[in-house]
Amino acid sequence: MATVNAEELGAPVIDINAEEVKKELLSKYPTKVARKRAKQIVVNEVAPDGAVPEIAVNVRTIPGIISQRGCTYAGCKGVVLGPTRDIVNITHGPIGCGFYSWLTRRNQTKPPGPEAHNFMTYCFSTDMQDEQIIFGGEKKLRQAIQEAYDLFHPKAIGLFATCPVGLIGDDVHAVAREMKEKLGDCNVFAFSCEGYKGVSQSAGHHIANNGIFTHVVGLDDTVKEGEFKINMLGEYNIGGDAFEIERLFDDIGVTLISTFSGNSSYEYFANSHTADLNLIMCHRSINYVAEMMETKFGIPWIKVNFIGAGATAKSLRKIAGYFENKELSALVEEVIAREMPAVEKVREEVKANCEGKRAMLFVGGSRAHHYQELFQEIGMETIAAGYEFAHRDDYEGRRVLPSIKVDADSRNIEELHVEPDPERYRPRLAPEGIERLAKAGIELSGYEGMMAEMASGSLIIDDISQFETEKLIEIYRPDIICAGIKEKYAIQKSGVPMKQLHSYDSGGPYAGFKGAINFYREIDRMVNSKVWKYLKAPWQEHPELAAKYVWE
Repeated sequence: MATVNAEELGAPVIDINAEEVKKELLSKYPTKVARKRAKQIVVNEVAPDGAVPEIAVNVRTIPGIISQRGCTYAGCKGVVLGPTRDIVNITHGPIGCGFYSWLTRRNQTKPPGPEAHNFMTYCFSTDMQDEQIIFGGEKKLRQAIQEAYDLFHPKAIGLFATCPVGLIGDDVHAVAREMKEKLGDCNVFAFSCEGYKGVSQSAGHHIANNGIFTHVVGLDDTVKEGEFKINMLGEYNIGGDAFEIERLFDDIGVTLISTFSGNSSYEYFANSHTADLNLIMCHRSINYVAEMMETKFGIPWIKVNFIGAGATAKSLRKIAGYFENKELSALVEEVIAREMPAVEKVREEVKANCEGKRAMLFVGGSRAHHYQELFQEIGMETIAAGYEFAHRDDYEGRRVLPSIKVDADSRNIEELHVEPDPERYRPRLAPEGIERLAKAGIELSGYEGMMAEMASGSLIIDDISQFETEKLIEIYRPDIICAGIKEKYAIQKSGVPMKQLHSYDSGGPYAGFKGAINFYREIDRMVNSKVWKYLKAPWQEHPELAAKYVWE
């Protein structure tokens, strides 16, 4: 039964009825709340054709429930634009919103030389006071733009509106146009990414995609050298992940035009439309710009995953298969053959310690999906997973896109009308090429979603609450949970190791072959550490005295 406490029995619970667990999670909620949450908690069942149950997602968090989510501004500035080194990003709002003006994640970058700009470690904010809230803050915003330009002479300045700005009506776009014309050699553009604008940070991703595509992509038509030119989308270089992926691209002779947006720059964005293929890592945060680039410039995209040794090998082969080049394919196989022995050696060592242990992943983006591959490689099972800000296609696959209804919250985000560029639209593949790739198993513009690759009977929970997290720990006693910074300490106090996967806290890279080795070793240390048993004092574990009140 789901009410069994594994600690009380002194042994882990192996067979737990997920439907009973779902009922127990919902039993503490009021009827109306339980009815809504029931649609967001699903017991996975994978049909032979890959179909999975429908899950309710991208809906507002219920007031009073402690959620993992961030705001629209955090998704726009903190996630998508934050890792770009040479754009001055100014937060227009009170300094409390300035948290995401700084480098809040462990995004890393390598400027090409000592003279290259790198503003990632700076915090730019207009620091709105009561006066600006009452009388408007556009004057102060103009002053901030001018000051940033005078001090740093950047190629671009991004403006990010926070909640008070939307409420008082400052026109950040008009200010951006005015200052762009005044400064002349600096591209100034704005994002209406007020925190309340969407149900989660996902709205901010969409707004960031729209802004970068409108104001930057396509500004530089220079065609760089290289036979195989690609863009890497949805890789934010947490802990140096992008560096490891770039190393592999160099080894196989692929030219990386741009990354959105880890270890990237304004110039890379401007030139990204000259690539021949877009690779998508984080499907949720960046699929918008991939689709717009395909419509306007003719660049197709494929879903890849460089988290996990097997997934990395598969993704490299997929790239070679797309370009249909024997020399490239040979180089890919050479790199895989070179890298895998070291991976397999460590994997077997770690697997002996970790096999049979169980993990839960509740992480934003595609990480709750991608990292399951790494756990599988060392014999660990993912028994429950979910996202913070996903849409149905992230869970169920893109096959469900035609059935997704656009609600008022989604309609709040502008959908750009994009048409083929009359001069620069160039289909990279002829119809017969697309057909050949399909026969070879390379799907363009496709993603199966997380649920299709998870076991039937596993638990899928969208926008998990703190209460639900604590209840799952009580019932399942997982060996490790992967989540974000807000959940970290509560989970650890429950005696369960917690790996923070939004920014890693420490460690990394975890991408590619060397990243897999790093992850294997770190998980081995975490799940097999003896420190967790010392969270309870000896007299709590083995009480020696017992007593009763006199009236009992």
